[in-house]
Amino acid sequence: MQYKLSSEYYLREVVLSSKKYRPSFKEHEEISIMTSGLPMLTLVTLMGYGDVATQEVFEWVDRVPGMVRAGSQVTRFLNDMSSYKLGKHKKDMPSTLECYMIENDSTGDEAMAAVAALLENRWRILNQVTMEIDHALMPAAEVVVNMARTNEIIYLKGRDAYTFGSDLKDLVTALFLNPVPL
Repeated sequence: MQYKLSSEYYLREVVLSSKKYRPSFKEHEEISIMTSGLPMLTLVTLMGYGDVATQEVFEWVDRVPGMVRAGSQVTRFLNDMSSYKLGKHKKDMPSTLECYMIENDSTGDEAMAAVAALLENRWRILNQVTMEIDHALMPAAEVVVNMARTNEIIYLKGRDAYTFGSDLKDLVTALFLNPVPL
């Protein structure tokens, strides 16, 4: 189900982009939750978790609850903040920041500050849900939080190591050659 839903949202994004449609900030957020890839990647990751990944866990993620939505928004906000600094292609869908700037008649710096505040709020949601979640759903919660953490590293200080993987080379090399002592 999630694969089909993600595909529908990707197609929707392509159609809107080809029509040069500028979605509202709220509409962009809704599309971005699915096109961030986090809901589907969470399900795929859980497939390797064995017995702890129960049907209840898969059904919970498939409903895209608030925690998955917040993790998806962390991913999208970090990506868009980074790509805004680096520039974009003319055919790309408007970013979170661009939608915010248009809707609020604001500058790039104002949009960056507003999206950074939203990003912080989504982290608070992730942390709160992690503390309150049912024990049976904890494996899924950990996957969502760990993916969000990974994106913090990928987009650290505005870099885009997702697009430019060489930016992560030193970090990955350091982890293998100089592991963190436990």
